[in-house]
Amino acid sequence: MITAHDYPSAMLADRAAVDVCLVGDSLAMVALGYDNTNQVTLDEMLHHCRAVARGATTPFLVGDLPFGTYETSPSQALDSAIRMIREGRMEAVKLEGGQELAPTIRKITSVGIPVLAHVGLTPQRATSLGGFRVQGKTATRAVSLLRDALAVQEAGAFAVVLEAIPELVAREITDRLRIPTVGIGAGLACSGQVLVQLDALGVYDRLSPRFCKTYAQIGQLSTRALEDYVADVRERRFPESGVHTYPMADGEEEKFTQLLADGKWKKSEEISKP
Repeated sequence: MITAHDYPSAMLADRAAVDVCLVGDSLAMVALGYDNTNQVTLDEMLHHCRAVARGATTPFLVGDLPFGTYETSPSQALDSAIRMIREGRMEAVKLEGGQELAPTIRKITSVGIPVLAHVGLTPQRATSLGGFRVQGKTATRAVSLLRDALAVQEAGAFAVVLEAIPELVAREITDRLRIPTVGIGAGLACSGQVLVQLDALGVYDRLSPRFCKTYAQIGQLSTRALEDYVADVRERRFPESGVHTYPMADGEEEKFTQLLADGKWKKSEEISKP
């Protein structure tokens, strides 16, 4: 699983044969420049979901329900999920939370909308968790995470994201669930893994999570390429004549030059139509 936030990033995921493409609310930060994920709206998410759906035709598509669109009641969550499917062209929705959201997951899945759950570090609730910190480091909290995972499974979630929890805890949760687990900072024992695409490609550098592996430095490459472009334009090396330019039709250059020399171009009626 990898995230995508627009048509180009979706095409890359499609070409890489990614199994699941997540339009995560992380796009609030990596694509829209917000300070946190809670500032993105459902309408903004839907806009990005539609772009991803046009670019990723093979992966299973999951859309994140943003903060404030599902917490009030199961009915509110269902309304948001329906919009994500119908308007956003997603095939499933993701939401953050454990036992307390079991009724919400049950409500959404009751009408046939698949739900990807998310427990552990839940970014939408980072403030109440003391920031972006590892969860489940004590035995008591680890048991609570296991209960959360079991609750979302029994409520009907088809899989659950485990974020920023100790590897041992993730292994024990995975072993006790019937549904797949998707790790992000949770170790190899999870059924699958997910990363934010712009983190993995070295584009977004405002945060550097320990769990993220950078597979390329696309940000640095892009900056150097743009610097080369700026230099070429300022030093008049681009565009190169005959390479990046278009010629006139055969014999028309001389006619054009003669029209300019004769001054006939000032009188349109004296110029014969082609």
